[in-house]
Amino acid sequence: MDIRSLLNGPLKIRHLVLVLTIAEQGSIVGAARHLYITQPAVSRGLREVEEALGAPLFERGARGVRPTPFAEVFIDHARAVVGHLKQATQHIAELADATAGSVTVGTYVAGGNLLLPKAIALLKQQRPHVNIYVHEATPDRLTNGLVAGEIDVVVGRLTAQHGAPELQQAALYHEPFEVVARVGHPVLDLGPTTLADLRKYPWVMPVGQTALRGELERAFARERLDLPEEQVDCSSPMTLRAILAETDFLALQPHTIAAADPSLRLVDARIKGIGQTVGVTTLTDRLPSPAVALMVRCMEQVATGIRRTIPADLRTNPRGVERPGMP
Repeated sequence: MDIRSLLNGPLKIRHLVLVLTIAEQGSIVGAARHLYITQPAVSRGLREVEEALGAPLFERGARGVRPTPFAEVFIDHARAVVGHLKQATQHIAELADATAGSVTVGTYVAGGNLLLPKAIALLKQQRPHVNIYVHEATPDRLTNGLVAGEIDVVVGRLTAQHGAPELQQAALYHEPFEVVARVGHPVLDLGPTTLADLRKYPWVMPVGQTALRGELERAFARERLDLPEEQVDCSSPMTLRAILAETDFLALQPHTIAAADPSLRLVDARIKGIGQTVGVTTLTDRLPSPAVALMVRCMEQVATGIRRTIPADLRTNPRGVERPGMP
């Protein structure tokens, strides 16, 4: 398809928005309600797209619509196009007012407790009129938001992104995970402990299908130990902290979180092979706006200070922990 075909062709930007909204809402009715247009208008727009592409995009059912394999391909490209347009609009607005702008940061646990708040404070000192929005979600949702242009930069634990060449990662610092307990916990009287000692206590466990959960399970397996009999799966940092502070549960926490929390103490136990590299993820083909570029620089500056707070013998990457290249 050449540039003249795009100029005179049947596909318009509104068609991309329609398809994306139908996929997100799961129904024609939901898309119409979300876009504040009539249901016939959505149906007509979808029919125009399908006729232009020569392929069905959704299978109709009693409970809504489901994307076809053709739609899965089209949606990925449509999301990228709409994302680029959103970014272009933001860049132009910032160029028109060099003192303003906005940054939307996606985060999940790692980086959200120390790095991001300090970076936001630093940015606000330099550009007080920049609007900053923070979205916390699972890594897959943040990646989708990044591609769609809804998120400018993601900060958190870096993991290998196989088959995703559009993503660009930059590591900021590496830290181990520590076993933590409340102040006065009886495990603190034991001195150096092993996993066999620790599994006797109740644990707040990372939720399934996460990198940390897999690493912890492998650590127990290496010692030929079963997982703790009493455990609670938790993905909420606030709930996890409340459980630890009020009960005899143990948990793994990043070193920077554990060391900074006055209600918690580090248990004298080193579990090999469990650590994380914290960094930022952006898109390789999307030029950051001035405000986004400043946010990344502020996070890099704050990360330099965080690295100094982590003991030198804990900064090295444990064997078996996947770690993207450090700067």
